[in-house]
Amino acid sequence: MKEVENAVVVGLQWGDEGKGKIVDLLSPRFNAVVRYNGGANAGHSIVVDGERYAFHLIPSGVLSGVDSVIGNGVVIDPEQLLSEMETLLEKGIKSYGLRISNTAHVVMPYHKKEDALREEQLGPSSIGTTRKGIGPCYADKANRTNAIRMEDLLNHSYLREKLISICDIKNKTLKALYPEFNDEFDPDEILRELIPFGELLQYHMIDTAYYLDKIQKDKGIILFEGANATMLDIDHGTFPYVTSSNSSALGIGPGSGVPPQKTQRIIGIAKAYSTRVGSGSMPTEILNKTGDEIRVRGNEFGTTTGRPRRVGWLDLVALKYAVMISGATEICLTLLDVLSGEKELKLAVAYDRNGKITSKFNTNNQYLSEVTPVFETMEGFDEDITEIRNYDDLPETAKAYISKIEEFVGIRIKMVSVGPGREQTIFRHRF
Repeated sequence: MKEVENAVVVGLQWGDEGKGKIVDLLSPRFNAVVRYNGGANAGHSIVVDGERYAFHLIPSGVLSGVDSVIGNGVVIDPEQLLSEMETLLEKGIKSYGLRISNTAHVVMPYHKKEDALREEQLGPSSIGTTRKGIGPCYADKANRTNAIRMEDLLNHSYLREKLISICDIKNKTLKALYPEFNDEFDPDEILRELIPFGELLQYHMIDTAYYLDKIQKDKGIILFEGANATMLDIDHGTFPYVTSSNSSALGIGPGSGVPPQKTQRIIGIAKAYSTRVGSGSMPTEILNKTGDEIRVRGNEFGTTTGRPRRVGWLDLVALKYAVMISGATEICLTLLDVLSGEKELKLAVAYDRNGKITSKFNTNNQYLSEVTPVFETMEGFDEDITEIRNYDDLPETAKAYISKIEEFVGIRIKMVSVGPGREQTIFRHRF
C-alpha cells in the first residue's frame, strides 16, 4: 500500500450501512474529511463512550478534531447546519475546522414545500423522500437560473433580485400544479431569514477545491465521506426510487473538485443483511416475524426521519453490482452481531424472472419487482459476538458467511463491525 493514499467510505446498499462509524474510526489518520453529495436527507449515527451523535450535514470526522469539509456537491440547509453545529457545541464538540464550499447550493423554504406537495400528490407512487427539499434543490441547480449558492448569501442586493424572480416563478408554478397550495413566498421575508445564516457561516465559506488541492500538494491525505449509498445513485441506482445526487464513489470528483484518480482506496460499507427506507423494489425483503426481529435488534429506524426501515436478507447480486459501480477495493461488513440468534442465514445469489435465472443486477424498478431471489441458505450462529476483537475468535459459521460473501463479490472483507462502538470493530488487515 502506498504511504500517502486518499480514501473514500461509501455505502454499497440503500444507505444506513454504518458509514458514519467507520468514518469516525478512520478519520484521525487523515488531514481532512470531505462530504461530497446529498443534503440533510442523509443521517449518520455514531456512538462514542456511550454517547450517541447524529450527523446530517457535518462530516463525521468532526468528532476526531479533523478538518471537516462540505463540498460543492452537497446541498445545504443553512438552518439545519447551524442547528447541528449548536447541538455539537452543547456536547463540547467545536466546529471551528468546518469548511463549506462557497459554491454549494442552498436548500430554500420553497424546495421543502415543493418536496412535500409532490410526495402528497403522488400518494402510493411517491418516492418516499425525507421531504427536506433535496430533490427540488438539485433540480434548480440543473435549471441554473433558479439556483442560490452559499456565496449568494453574502451579497444581499443580488440575492434579493434573485429571490424576487424565483419566488414569482415558484408561487405561480406551485399554485398551478397543487390546488392546495395557498401560500405566497415573500422574497423579502426569505431574505430576512437568510441574512443571519450567511453572517454566521461566512467565516466557514471558502473555495474548497483549492483547499483540498493544497492539502494534497502538502502531502496530506483526504477521507471522502459518501452520503446515501450506491444503490440510491441518481444514475446507477434503482431508478426512479433513488436520491438526487451521485451517491456512489463516482460522485467524488464532481462533488469535491478532486479528480477521481486521486482516490486510490475505496472502502465499501455493507450490512450483513439488507435494509431500505422508502419506496422501491427490494427483492430479498423479509415480510414476517424474522424481519421484525432483525429490525428491532438492529435498531433499524431512520436517523433523519425515525421511520422503520425495511429489512431483507443480504442480496449478493445487488452487492456485487455496487462493488463494480463504486470500484470498491475492500468491504467493511457491519452489524454482523444483529444476525446472532438466527438459525439460518440466507444469501441471494441469483434472480429468477419468469423461469430465467440470472446473477446480473438490473437497476430498473419494474424489472426488480418481477424477480424472485434464488437463496443459498447457510447455518447461523447463536453466540454473542459483540465483545470479540479478533477475527479468529468469531464463530466458524459466521466466518463461513463472510467467506461466502467474499467469494461471490470478488473482494476482501477487511473490517467487521460487531457493535455500534468504535472499539467494536475487527480489523483483519492493517489499515
